Amino acid sequence: MAKIQRFGYVLCHLVLVLVNVFVFRKMFYEKEKLSWSQKAAEEAEAVASISCSGHGRAYIDGYVVDGKPICECYSCYGGTNCSLFFPNCPADVDGGDPLFLEPFWIQNAASSAVVVSGWHRMSYFFPNQSHISKELDRNIRKIHAIAKNAITNGRYIVFGVGSTQLLHAAVHALSIDNSTSSSPYLATKVVANKIPYYSPYKFQTEYFQTHHYEFEGDSSMLKNKSDFAGNVIEYVTSPNNPDGNLRSSDLKGPSVKPIYDRAYYWPHYTAIPAPVDEDLIIFSMSKLTGHAGTRFGWAIVKDVNVYRRMVEFIDLAEMGTSKDAQLRALTLLKVVAEGDGKQLFNFAHQILMDRWEKLSQMFSLSKRFSLQRIPTQHCIFVERAREPSPAYAWVKCKRKEDKNCTEIFRVAKIIGRPGSKFFAGDRYVRLSLLKGQHDFDMLILRLKQLVSLEYEASAQVMSSSY
Repeated sequence: MAKIQRFGYVLCHLVLVLVNVFVFRKMFYEKEKLSWSQKAAEEAEAVASISCSGHGRAYIDGYVVDGKPICECYSCYGGTNCSLFFPNCPADVDGGDPLFLEPFWIQNAASSAVVVSGWHRMSYFFPNQSHISKELDRNIRKIHAIAKNAITNGRYIVFGVGSTQLLHAAVHALSIDNSTSSSPYLATKVVANKIPYYSPYKFQTEYFQTHHYEFEGDSSMLKNKSDFAGNVIEYVTSPNNPDGNLRSSDLKGPSVKPIYDRAYYWPHYTAIPAPVDEDLIIFSMSKLTGHAGTRFGWAIVKDVNVYRRMVEFIDLAEMGTSKDAQLRALTLLKVVAEGDGKQLFNFAHQILMDRWEKLSQMFSLSKRFSLQRIPTQHCIFVERAREPSPAYAWVKCKRKEDKNCTEIFRVAKIIGRPGSKFFAGDRYVRLSLLKGQHDFDMLILRLKQLVSLEYEASAQVMSSSY
C-alpha cells in the first residue's frame, strides 16, 4: 500500500510539473508569437533578402513581376539581379542623395525597422489637438544635445515636409512680421548670404512671391545700394552648399532677419565650434540620417509669434506633417541616440573624411583643377581639431581655355552640378560625396583617367620641345 501511495504521489507530482511546463510554454509562446504584424514582417524580410548582387535593392513598393518586387539597380549596373556592369557609364555625382549612410541602417536593421497597424494615427491630430508629436519633439532636442550643435532649451520647434517647406514657411512668417514694422508698404527683400549659394532660395521665393516679399539676389546687391531702405530676410547656409564652409550673416541691423539653413551642421559634415543660438534655424532628416525620401525637417525658433505664423503656414498648406513620417523619424532618432549617441556620427564622418582625403590627393596631382579650402577647426563634439569631411567637392577649372568646367567633366564621364546653378559661373562644378560607395568608386576611377590625360598632354608638349 505504501508503494502505491508513493507511486501515486510521484505520478501526481510529475503531472503537475508537466502541466506547469505546458502552461509556461503556452504563455511564453503566445507572448512571443506575432499576430496581425506577422505577414507584414515576413513580407519586409522577404523583400530585403532579395539578392541584387550587391549593386541594387528591391523594395516593397517597387515594380512587381510575377508577384515579386524586382531589383532596382544602382547606376552603372543592370540585368534582372543587377549583376551586369556597364564599364563605359559615367560617374553620376550630381545629386545630394545621402546614400552613403545606407550601410549604417543595414547594420541597424532590427532597431530601425517600422511596422505600423492599418489604423495607426488615422486622425488629423494627436490627442492634444496638435499636429506635432511631443515624443519626437523631445527626441529632436535630445539629438541636438548629443551633437552639441544647437541650443533648444526655451525654443519652439516646427515640423515640416523636409527643410524645403520650412524655408518658405520662414520667409512667409518673417515677411508678415516685417510688414507690420516701420516700412509697411515696402516689400521685404529676400537675399542669399553670398555667392555661391543654394539655388532653391531664389527659385522658391520667386515662384511663391507675393506683395510681402521679393527676391533680390545675394547680399552684395543690397550692400551696393546706398539708397536702400526696408526690411531684409537673409538666407545663411552654414555649412554652405556647395563649398562646405561655415558662414554667418553678412548684413547687420534691426531690419535684417536671418534664416540659418543648418542642414549640414552635424558632426559628420563639419567641425562643431559651438552650439548655435540663432533666432531661426532649419534642420533636415535627409542630411542627419540619410532618409531624404521621408521628407521631414524641423525649425528651431526663438520668437513665439514667428513660431505661430510658421505653424499656421504648415497647417494651411498640409494640415500638419505626415504622422507616418513623424513615426519613422522618431524611430530613426532613437537609433541615433543609442549608447553614447556617437555611433552614426563617427560612422558617417569616417566615410566622408576618407572620401575627402582620396579626392584631395587626386586633385593635388593636377594643375588644371583646384578644390575649395576648408580650414581645420576645433570641434566640441569630439573635443579636438576636426578633419574636413564636406558633403561636396567644389571644383574650379583654372585654365583660361576651360570656360565650361561642367562640360570638361562630362567629357571625362563625370556628371557634376554646374557652378551656374549656384550663381558662381561655369568655371566651377560641384561633385557630390554623399552617394553610394559604387558611385564614389566610379568617380575616383574617372578622375584618375582625367588627371592622367593631363600628364599625357604635358609629356607630349615636353617631347615636342626637344
